[in-house]
Amino acid sequence: MALLSTRQFTSLNGRDQLADLFARHDRIDELRAYADTEPLGYATQRLAELLEERGDVDGAISVYRQAGEASVRRGNTAVKLARLLARHDRYDDAIEVMRALADAPGGAEDWIVDVLCTLYADHGRPQDALSWLDGLKARRGKEEWELFWIRLPLMAACGRVDEAVELTRAHPEGSTSYAAEHVATLLANAGRTEDAVTVLERYAPANASTLAGRLIDLGCVKDALALLQHAHPPPPAVPITPLWLDEPPF
Repeated sequence: MALLSTRQFTSLNGRDQLADLFARHDRIDELRAYADTEPLGYATQRLAELLEERGDVDGAISVYRQAGEASVRRGNTAVKLARLLARHDRYDDAIEVMRALADAPGGAEDWIVDVLCTLYADHGRPQDALSWLDGLKARRGKEEWELFWIRLPLMAACGRVDEAVELTRAHPEGSTSYAAEHVATLLANAGRTEDAVTVLERYAPANASTLAGRLIDLGCVKDALALLQHAHPPPPAVPITPLWLDEPPF
């Protein structure tokens, strides 16, 4: 702990080494104090995880709520809080947390909106998510692809697969290979894998891996293998240069 305390940064790959050390040795008071000063929120996350592991869910929620406003990564803290609430079937509270963030000026980033709409869907309220997206689109006057694709599984959950497909094709980016992947996913999830393959084939080999997966779903393993071999041929053999040369140039 003394050694880590000499470091300016102790975070690596989304974890904080000093916070993890405090938690492993049950030094919760020191972990709390450290969480108050660690700016990236990783110590706060570890403290909340430790409290949740101990069954103190309300304590974990309180940790995230207190850290939310002060954190330099407010969005990340809000998402972790919302997911904690959802894990304990407090979906209304989780949605409220994400709505507050998404409705704030500049808060409706695509990844924030995705979490919010996923919570609505997991709570069995896809239509409420669509209504929120409609309101956002009306305020902005348009809907970029980064937000548009989020509505597609919501429409499917409402039994509007064909409408979602047509809406995608009418979008300015609806003729792209990445749009085709979303359409194919809608169709495959609705049990229409052959239609999904037809959509993806128009953009082969750009969607070779996804198309191969759908072909395998249909039992066409040889076709999938041939497609992947054609789309990703082995690299040409590289001549091996001897390490030692007896003749110039050396």
